[in-house]
Amino acid sequence: MSRKPYVRPVARTTWWLSKGRYVRYMAREVSSLLIAIYLMVLIIGLMRLSQGPAAWQEYMESLASPVAVLFHLIAFGFTTYHATCWFNVTPKAMRIPSGDDFVPGRLIILAHYAIWGVVSLIILVIAGVL
Repeated sequence: MSRKPYVRPVARTTWWLSKGRYVRYMAREVSSLLIAIYLMVLIIGLMRLSQGPAAWQEYMESLASPVAVLFHLIAFGFTTYHATCWFNVTPKAMRIPSGDDFVPGRLIILAHYAIWGVVSLIILVIAGVL
């Protein structure tokens, strides 16, 4: 005598739309794909740079197209979202002992944001933007 176990019905393609945290999870996962695509764009840029000035100029002109600018804006938004998600989770993965207690998670998060800002400023100075 066998019983058929209860199987909760789950929509195969839209399950992640049922709760806000699932939507945030999927957005974070999609952001990693966009970051990978952006990495490929940078690798292609390095390849074009190694091919000479004409190839590099053609690559730079392709980045000036409206589609490329839109892609870069979307990739920047998702990269920022991805980074902030990981910064906010850091205190759970990196517990820093301080005497008998631990460094408060808020300080760890703020330290990550501060380092992110300093590194961004350094890159902007090196690039000649600031």
